[in-house]
Amino acid sequence: MRAVFEAGAPRVSCPEHGVVVADVPWARHDAGHTYRFDETVAWLATQSSKHTVTQLMRIAWRTVGSIITRVWVDVDAGCDRFEGLRRIGIDEISYKKNHKYLMVVVDHDARRLVWAAPGRTSATVREFFDLLGPDTRSAQITHVSADGADFIATIVEQTCPNAVRVADPFHVVKWATEALDELRRTAPGQLETWSEARALALWLSHPLGGP
Repeated sequence: MRAVFEAGAPRVSCPEHGVVVADVPWARHDAGHTYRFDETVAWLATQSSKHTVTQLMRIAWRTVGSIITRVWVDVDAGCDRFEGLRRIGIDEISYKKNHKYLMVVVDHDARRLVWAAPGRTSATVREFFDLLGPDTRSAQITHVSADGADFIATIVEQTCPNAVRVADPFHVVKWATEALDELRRTAPGQLETWSEARALALWLSHPLGGP
C-alpha cells in the first residue's frame, strides 16, 4: 500500500557543516527514508531474498546496503554485543568463489553471531580481541573453539591464556575420518581397531559426547 505524507524540512546554515537540511524526528540525517522504512528494509533483508526486498520496497539493492549500515550504527550503539561472553567460536567463511574471507566469532551460549570482519589473518583475529578488551573481558573467556589454523591459536594463546581451546566438531570429524582412511589403507586387517576408532570419533563429535 502506497502512503504519502508531507512535512516541513527547512534548510539551515550550520557553522560546522554549512547549509544543510534541518534534523527531523522521523528520519536519520542524510537519509532519504524514514526510521520505520529503514527498519522495515533492514528486517526484510534478514528474512527474505534480495529480489523480494527490492521489489516489495521499490528500491535498489545498493540502497538496501546503505539502509542496513544506518540501522546497524544505531543498533550497535544501543547494545553491548560482547557482554557476558564466556564460550566463543572463531572461524572463517569464504565468499565470491573462495577469493575473499570473513572472520566470524559466535557466542556458543547464546547461539548468535557477535562479530565479523573481512580478512583471514592474525591481525583480523586480534582486531576482535582488541575490541573485546585485553584485561577484563578476554580474561573471562573460558572456552574457544576453532580449527587448526596457527594464526588463530597464536592470538588466542596470547589474549586468553586460561581459556580451554577445543577443535570444532566439523574438523574433528574430518581429521578422524582421514586418520581412519589411512588406517584402513595401511592396516586393512585391523578391522576391530578401525571400528573402535570410528566409534570413538563419532562419540567425540557428538554434542553430548566428549570428555
